[in-house]
Amino acid sequence: MTSSSSSARIRLTTDRLVLRPWTAAEADAVLDGTGSAHWADDFPAEGDRVIAGLFDDNPAWLGEHGHRLIIERDSGLVVGSIGLFWPPHEGTLEIGYGIVASRRGRGYAPEATLALAEFALGAPGVHTVSATVELSNPSSIRVLEKAGFHRWTTEENTARFRLTRPDTGEQR
Repeated sequence: MTSSSSSARIRLTTDRLVLRPWTAAEADAVLDGTGSAHWADDFPAEGDRVIAGLFDDNPAWLGEHGHRLIIERDSGLVVGSIGLFWPPHEGTLEIGYGIVASRRGRGYAPEATLALAEFALGAPGVHTVSATVELSNPSSIRVLEKAGFHRWTTEENTARFRLTRPDTGEQR
């Protein structure tokens, strides 16, 4: 994974993906349904519309440690989104992700999740990235396991996973 800065908007690049912050114009396009030639045919998914609708109330989500679009490097198309729910709470950030149906099963979700989690663990005051998954969603559980997250609690219908900085002494 590498990162580069463009006007303080950091892009993360993996072998097959680019993760870059949303723009306000992209959020508006998702909300009003105008679309873009740079989006996969099935982008945005419902979760992307929900996140785009929350940016006004959560402007930090458009910042360096917020939400990003997932772009397939080969095609240049937006194929999903991933985000950190900034700011951290007691050193922990929650992560969420989604890949459009047409691109699922390619390993994009774990690749993007690991890249953003590693980036987040380098932020000041952050030692843990967590995710909550419904037990009825085994695909999402597998995404987190492939990205190196470990289950730390299980409740009636959900499991919580986390990835911690190695220097914290906790299980990564």
